[in-house]
Amino acid sequence: QVQLLESGGGLVQAGGSLTLSCTNSERTFSSYDMGSRYTMGWFRQASGKAREFVAAISWTGGSTYYTRSVKGRFTASRDNTENTVYLHLNSLKPEDTADYYCAADLNRLWPPSSTEDDYEAWGQGTQVTVSS
Repeated sequence: QVQLLESGGGLVQAGGSLTLSCTNSERTFSSYDMGSRYTMGWFRQASGKAREFVAAISWTGGSTYYTRSVKGRFTASRDNTENTVYLHLNSLKPEDTADYYCAADLNRLWPPSSTEDDYEAWGQGTQVTVSS
């Protein structure tokens, strides 16, 4: 069972930073149990737009992948001992305004999928608003 909960969203000025957290409250993200070695993804959905892939991080945290528009500004990390993944948002732009979601791909290790249908567990989202 994977129960994801995001936090850390808020209102920030352009150029500012936020750190989003995603915690799995039900079981450890990574252990010697192969079933819990989840690739974690981050997606976002702006008002009136489709949900889009933002970033992914491997179950060890050793590999990451970003969509082009955030590469160099956003950083994904994870602390499996705390059952938490993070998305560090830097140099924020107004176009980064969206609801951000974390998701777990329960079937794929690496490379990650950027398709939301491949992620089986989702959090409820956290809102990020960047003012100009």
